[in-house]
Amino acid sequence: MTTAWETFFNGKTPAQQKIALLQNGQQFAAVIQAQAGSTLAQSSAAKVSKVVVNGSSAEVTYTIMLGGAPVLTNQQGQAVLEGSTWKVGDASFCALLALQSGGNTSSLPPACAAAVSGASSPAG
Repeated sequence: MTTAWETFFNGKTPAQQKIALLQNGQQFAAVIQAQAGSTLAQSSAAKVSKVVVNGSSAEVTYTIMLGGAPVLTNQQGQAVLEGSTWKVGDASFCALLALQSGGNTSSLPPACAAAVSGASSPAG
């Protein structure tokens, strides 16, 4: 799962591969493809420092870097197991999109509404 996170946030990873590494990735395809061309996204990376697996989900502690320098340290996110593949949780991606837009959630993809409400529900 560390590989999935670090590959997803690597600015050099092709958009199609990122879509495959994100929970419900097809619902975020337009955003991922739009970001792929940005200079900011191309200089991004993530470093996972801790993973706590809880069945088919996991809590991930990670740092986002731009140009090799940490910009968001010790962030908490989620990974989910879909089939036999660990993926970046869509709620984590949506939280970063909201942060990127200065907290303006009205510009987020519609899939973020479901992802965020699902993330706040207690795991059964």
